Amino acid sequence: MYRADGLFALLLAVGAVTVALLFQRTGLHDDVADPWVWVLGIGLATLPLTVRRRFPVPAALACALGFFLCRQMGVPDMLMVDICLFLALYSVGAWEQNRRVALWSRVGIVAAMCAWIAVNLLLQSAGDEIAEMFPDAPASSIFSAFATFAAIQIITNVLYFAGAFYFGERAWNGARTTALLEAQGRELERERQTSAAQAVALDRLGIARELHDVVAHHVSVMGIQAAAARRSLERDPEQAVRSLEVVEESAHTAVTELRGLVRTLREPAAESASSALGVAQLPELVEEARRTGTPAALIVVGEQRPLPLLVDVALYRVAQEALTNVRKHAGSGAEAEVRLRFTPTAVEVEVADNGMRRSPAEGARPESGAALSGGIPVDAVSAATVREGGGLGLRGMQERMGAVGGSVLAQRREQGGFLVRARVELGASAARPSPAGEAVPSTGEAPFLGESPREGEGCAGPVLNAGEDAVPADAAVPAASGGEAGAR
Repeated sequence: MYRADGLFALLLAVGAVTVALLFQRTGLHDDVADPWVWVLGIGLATLPLTVRRRFPVPAALACALGFFLCRQMGVPDMLMVDICLFLALYSVGAWEQNRRVALWSRVGIVAAMCAWIAVNLLLQSAGDEIAEMFPDAPASSIFSAFATFAAIQIITNVLYFAGAFYFGERAWNGARTTALLEAQGRELERERQTSAAQAVALDRLGIARELHDVVAHHVSVMGIQAAAARRSLERDPEQAVRSLEVVEESAHTAVTELRGLVRTLREPAAESASSALGVAQLPELVEEARRTGTPAALIVVGEQRPLPLLVDVALYRVAQEALTNVRKHAGSGAEAEVRLRFTPTAVEVEVADNGMRRSPAEGARPESGAALSGGIPVDAVSAATVREGGGLGLRGMQERMGAVGGSVLAQRREQGGFLVRARVELGASAARPSPAGEAVPSTGEAPFLGESPREGEGCAGPVLNAGEDAVPADAAVPAASGGEAGAR
């Protein structure tokens, strides 16, 4: 930048000297300035333009002083110093960062120049210079010789200074607009990259949740049943055969769901295999828990109605994950209860067990009260548990319910065992029912384990008393089937 401007300023200096010599040769200037005035005036008018972009205001002041010396002291240049002053004023408008300084510095230079021109015109009008310059002009007319000369000077200088101001401001505004557009382009590019990274991360989380649900649930079932078959192989071959059948069925279901997941990843527009899952499959899920050795019951409370697709799948996955955790962490002999509760404004799925509490190394459970609106807090599961592979199920519940605007409560029960409750508020906008969102079938009996229905909530069908709790006779269902899960 400095090299190009320096060469340009040097070219202007050479041009100014050449033009001055040519004007001197014409004989129009009788009183020509001394050579040192030439050097000083032309040097000040041209060479400061080298730094016109870095220091535009000082360069303009120096050029204005050089212009004044050349014109006042008689340097015979009628062209190049005018061009230099114009460039200097333009540079102030185009390059000065402080716009207030840019404005008032130009106003000051223009005012000083106008005052100097006005003084010169007055001095010339008092003498015979105008008559000598225009000997044939009439002394009195619409425009006298002096008035004509003054009008020419005023019009020329107005156009000269206005042009320098206008082009300088336009250059500044154009550069500013370009810089803003470039900054916006960079910001948009950063946002695009961030959005792409977030989309990839969300896809990875979604795939991880699905794999966790599909693999962990069925593998835990297969592990439990394989162990049962090994222990009963000699003393009870029939029981071993039944356990191996469950292993075979779970393996088949896992492969089927994994294939559905792969199809969904290959063809995103296709219906997800998991879209057929919902609270209508809770009976099969509970029945599967029974077949694998965990006594379980399903209770439906309230008036059943279709649910939005994503809510339906999320609630099913939470119940599936919670039942898997019961099998893995609650200990042998633990009983589980799944409660599906409909209220006028919300739907809840609650899974409670009466099992023992394990240590963090065995699969930590959050302390009592460790639950938040929107999901399980990160600190609800210890860092050690997460490093050892546990806690992913709770986080998966949180992510699933958070995605549908729900909340998850996970805590120990005061009477022993563990409780997981997922709740989603249903507004008027929740209008799209899921294919799986039909009413849950009812059988008429079910062992009861959890708390009694909340006060004020209706039950589907007549209520049977079972100790201190109430069970809707036509809402509890044995249940069975497929799903997924994982470690707390």
